[in-house]
Parts: sequence; structure tokens; C-alpha cells
Amino acid sequence: MMAGFLKWLLIAAVRLLAQPRWLGSRPGGEQCIYVANHTSHLDTLLLLASLPAALRNCTRPVASEEYWDAYPVRRYLIRSVFRGVLLARREGLSNPLQPAADALRQGDSLIFFPEGTRGSGRKLQPLKPGILHLSQWFPEIDVIPVWIDGSYRSLPKGFVVPLPRRCSITFGTPMHVKGEEFLAELRDALEGLRPL
Repeated sequence: MMAGFLKWLLIAAVRLLAQPRWLGSRPGGEQCIYVANHTSHLDTLLLLASLPAALRNCTRPVASEEYWDAYPVRRYLIRSVFRGVLLARREGLSNPLQPAADALRQGDSLIFFPEGTRGSGRKLQPLKPGILHLSQWFPEIDVIPVWIDGSYRSLPKGFVVPLPRRCSITFGTPMHVKGEEFLAELRDALEGLRPL
């Protein structure tokens, strides 16, 4: 109950900053993986705030277990408020992507940041292969590239409260894996959504 209210409150506040644009797709009821650039902790909230409520309720962010489980407040936010899918980066795991695969099998959509960490917002970092593997395991699920612009200015690293600056969230055309060149194609699609 409290977690649901907190999620609603955070999304309502962030919605004032979000300017969503659907260029190559429209928000529908189909399961998908939103693949976005990552520059701020505001990114997940901005993307969720851009979705209709019905989609928001079945869309879960994928995040690092080591980072989000480090402190009680972070743990509560990611596990209870946003129902995050936590991936461990420990050595010896047979399949670190298993929690994400399980969430997709349950019918959830995912928010995936393939850079693996937050960048400066000026340049897309190299994409990790996790999204390639998930796309190969679930080829029927749309991968929707999303470019989030302005979040690094609104909530820079080290800040807790966002500055009142508008952020654009641009949703591109759905993609499907066709081979090993998928990461390069996804990178091109993401960069093609970046505002000039």
C-alpha cells in the first residue's frame, strides 16, 4: 500500500519534467523491452512516467543488485516500490540474466540500460551483450530503443532532488534480433533518436 502510493507520488512529480515522444511506435499492450541510454537515476522514473498506467504497472526496471541492495532505502525503492529485476554481477553465476528471463516469462516488460552504468549524456558508452542474449532467447518480444535527454542536467550524479528542467524521452521503432550485428544496429537506433 505504502509502496504503491510512493511510486504514484514519484511518478506524478517526475511527469512534470517528462516530454515523451513516440516516433516509431505507439504505447500498446504488447510485452516489450525498453532499451535506453543511462545518465541519471531519474531515467527509470522518466520512462515509467511516459507510459500509460496499464503499461507502467507491468514494466519493471533491470538494475544492479550490488548497487541497489547496498542500503535499506535503495533496497526498499527497487524491490518494493518499483519491483525491479536485480541482476548480480558476481563471478560463478551460471546465468546472471536469469532474473530478467524469468520476468519476461511471467509476462512483464522490462527497462534495460545496456551501457551497464550511468554516462555523461554526451556520448553513448559501449553496449554490454546482455540485451543481445535476452533478444535471442525471446525473439518474439519487441525491443524498443529509447533516448532520454536532459536527465543528467535535471538530476546529476550526487544530487537527491531533481532540478526543474524538462527532459525528453524519445521512443523509436521496435526492433528484433537478426544476428550478432544486433548490438551495432541497436546502438545506431539509439543514437538516431538523440536530439540534435
